[in-house]
Amino acid sequence: QVQLVERGGGLVQAGGSLRLSCAASGRTFSSHAMGWFRQAPGKGPEFVASISWGGGSTYYADSVKGRFTISRDNAKNTVYLQMNSLKPEDTAVYYCAAAGRLRWTISFREYDYWGQGTQVTVSS
Repeated sequence: QVQLVERGGGLVQAGGSLRLSCAASGRTFSSHAMGWFRQAPGKGPEFVASISWGGGSTYYADSVKGRFTISRDNAKNTVYLQMNSLKPEDTAVYYCAAAGRLRWTISFREYDYWGQGTQVTVSS
């Protein structure tokens, strides 16, 4: 069982930055690829980024590539999402998730554990 707690959301102006963190409980954090998803009001969940178990391989949605960076610290059981050059369309609830595999994945169905989400609001 893995429990995930996200932190770092908030209100920021367009062009600004935020850093989300997601702390995981349990001893198996390094056995999971990790991902970030988001859900805007009235829309379905959207893949944002994913990172493999060791941190050496990552994948991003086209909408955030070059602006967001996913990273992880297995010693701290934490995954991060650095978000730069934020746009109003990035406004959403952001969720971190742990996959039942070692390599990154964009598939919603492959994530077994989810955090409660943190709100990110980007004003224009």
